Amino acid sequence: MARRNRVSRGRQSAQKGVPASPYIRRTMPFFDVLDEDALVKLEAQVDWIIQDVGLAFRDDPEALRIWKKAGAKVNGDIIRAPADWVRSLCTTAPAQFTQLARNPDRSVVIGGTNQVFAPIYGAPFVRDLHGGRRYGDIESFRKLVKLSYMHPNLHHGGFVTCEPCDVPVSKRHFDMLLAHMTLSDKPHLGAITEMSRARDSVDMAEIVFGKDVMDENCVIMGNVNTNSPLLVDKVVTEAIRVYCGRGQGIVVVPFILSGAMGPVSTAASVTQAMAEAIMVCAFSQLVKPGAPFVLGNFLSSMSLKSGAPTFGMPEPVISNYVVGQMARRIGLPLRCGGSLTASKIEDAQAAYESADSMHSTMLAGANYVLHAAGWLEGGLCTGFEKLVMDADRLGSYQKILDAGLDTSEEAFARDAYGEVAPGGHFLGCAHTMRNYQTAFYEPQLSDSENVESWEEAGSSDMRVRAYDRWNDMLRQYQAPPIDAGVREELDAYVARRKEQIPDAWY
Repeated sequence: MARRNRVSRGRQSAQKGVPASPYIRRTMPFFDVLDEDALVKLEAQVDWIIQDVGLAFRDDPEALRIWKKAGAKVNGDIIRAPADWVRSLCTTAPAQFTQLARNPDRSVVIGGTNQVFAPIYGAPFVRDLHGGRRYGDIESFRKLVKLSYMHPNLHHGGFVTCEPCDVPVSKRHFDMLLAHMTLSDKPHLGAITEMSRARDSVDMAEIVFGKDVMDENCVIMGNVNTNSPLLVDKVVTEAIRVYCGRGQGIVVVPFILSGAMGPVSTAASVTQAMAEAIMVCAFSQLVKPGAPFVLGNFLSSMSLKSGAPTFGMPEPVISNYVVGQMARRIGLPLRCGGSLTASKIEDAQAAYESADSMHSTMLAGANYVLHAAGWLEGGLCTGFEKLVMDADRLGSYQKILDAGLDTSEEAFARDAYGEVAPGGHFLGCAHTMRNYQTAFYEPQLSDSENVESWEEAGSSDMRVRAYDRWNDMLRQYQAPPIDAGVREELDAYVARRKEQIPDAWY
């Protein structure tokens, strides 16, 4: 369906009280932990898996046809190919690309030295301090979209901030897409669980942006997981054929619990993840050379006693660093990590595990970070308090990454030494007065006052302050402007498609 350029319709400045925060332009060097010899060994293992072990591409005959036509060795549904050829296919994927937002001031650049933070994805449950744990619903979903839009430290809306379990599975993607497209003007992802849902996502994005803009730009992406170990199912290949086939982006993430979906060795699991992702990247480029691709890694340790996943542990922390190095060597944008925890509530376990997970994600240079805020219970639950608590800390990471150490003349404060006598203080000097508003990052949810002030204010802990914070944000929410014609066309598309699809709850 041919459409005119509509991107200008979203050209609105950030609403009052919602500072523009498009993405992080990193100045800090990456934290590289491996020397050249170790990297060469790991890459040799990746190549061995691609050439000698192979990956299964299952339940999608068209995917096998594409591989066979390109010259890969196809044995049943197992694909093997020379590693140098597979890697050469990956070179057509851009090392850096822009995903346009409905509001161009919020467009993000993914890859290179840029980092983009997005909230949790995929939780069937939600939790808040007063409502407790419950199945996600469309009301909670819309609230989470609004909060992600309003928070300046979240640059991207993600997609499934929770599953709206009160809407039929066959139709809920329409309500979710409509929420992202109308309640926020940040970039977001689309649906992937069935080919028709992926098409709906791209079609609705075309309504917002226009075909001519979509033909030349990435305006929406899908996020898919390989079925580790070494299995790529039709959810992945069909999503790639839809998104990449129309020049849109795909994020492909092997989800490996070491000891279950990968060997217990971190080195083996890392190389398996790289082999899976690289093979899928090559497939995406066979579908459409130049289609945006983000290489993902979600490697977690697990309890070998119970089989439960564990987070913030040393093994996945190391894997973040290693995959960061390997992704940069192959020249692909990276997705990994997040504020991950197995804790059920926002307690000390959640804080420690989330901090270790997110800090390593930051240093590793992940370009696109899902689960940067809101993750609880191993990803089964979205915490409203956790969302704003995590996002509060993301601001400190942003200052570390894109500000670094200021070494300007103003930063050395030489005039202050002439003003302040030995044994004096700098609190009221001219240098302090010039810089006090921006000198330090001030988290909104931390309480650094003395105990007497804290007690007089009610002795509230961070969970209580976070509960008050997100409720206050929702009271202040104002929807970003959207062209009336675009909104009308989106509503009509959703109504028409819902009429064509029967309700299904599985």
